Amino acid sequence: MTPGINVARKAGVNHRIHEYSHDPGHASYGLEAAEKMGVPASQVFKTLVVALDTQNLAVAVLPVSTMLNMKQIARAGGAKKAIMAPAMDVQRSTGYVLGGVSPLGQKKRLPTYIDTSAQQFATIFVSAGRRGLEIELSPDDLCALTGGKFAGLADAE
Repeated sequence: MTPGINVARKAGVNHRIHEYSHDPGHASYGLEAAEKMGVPASQVFKTLVVALDTQNLAVAVLPVSTMLNMKQIARAGGAKKAIMAPAMDVQRSTGYVLGGVSPLGQKKRLPTYIDTSAQQFATIFVSAGRRGLEIELSPDDLCALTGGKFAGLADAE
């Protein structure tokens, strides 16, 4: 059980847990999840933490098949600039290790932005808080549980 799963259970939202055997040698945690679960990469979302204007952290949730557009996440967060947050800051603020960062159940609740493409699916998959563990839930439930906002964040890879 992870903090992310506990948040969904406590809130009583409809969700499913998917577990797979993680291969540490795989080049992409997110693409590995899509492959092993047999779902489109556009429906599996990665959780990235950025620093807005180099100080305030925020969370971006976007398809694993895309790249984060730094200008768009900065705009969504009301900032002029965004950079990827240092790994130590990510782990300290979320309580999760890289590759297993969940948008749910983070130690410190950060502003969360979910790519608008999530809204085309009845359910999406995000990390449940551990490599090899995904939680499937509706985009609206994810948005409500994180206090998030939908925004255009992604560039196609």
